[in-house]
Amino acid sequence: MQIAERTVASFHYTLTSPEGQVIDSSRGREPLPYLHGVGQIVPGLEKAMAGRVAGDSFQVVVPAAEGYGESNPEMMQAVPRAAFPQDVEIQPGMQFEANGPMGPITVVVKSVDADTVTIDANHPLAGMPLHFDIEIVEVREASVEEVLHGHVHGAGGHDH
Repeated sequence: MQIAERTVASFHYTLTSPEGQVIDSSRGREPLPYLHGVGQIVPGLEKAMAGRVAGDSFQVVVPAAEGYGESNPEMMQAVPRAAFPQDVEIQPGMQFEANGPMGPITVVVKSVDADTVTIDANHPLAGMPLHFDIEIVEVREASVEEVLHGHVHGAGGHDH
């Protein structure tokens, strides 16, 4: 069976940066299942998965625009140092949770001076081409319940 709308595909992946550094991998864990066509994985990867079958292995580079998007300079902001815990030495690269317009978001500290902390609310992988090494483990027809709910259910149904 080929990966298409209304199918569930399970796959192993290794995601690397353009420099070859491993960012994330499912190797050594269970394969990642997803319902094709509902946006559960980045668009460029979903497009590359279409038509594949169990046993296929391939590599794909997903451009930033089809991954986590381009980096948006409007998502960077200078925040008063006083907005951060006073007992923590704030350093570039640290991550904090902030309240965004649609709920909690993770922000990364880009720079720190005496009065302000510059944060970046872009996704950490925004602006980066994503290098995937993929192995399709299984492809099956989605259940009616999975299609109606818009996501994969585990063995025995769902728990929501």
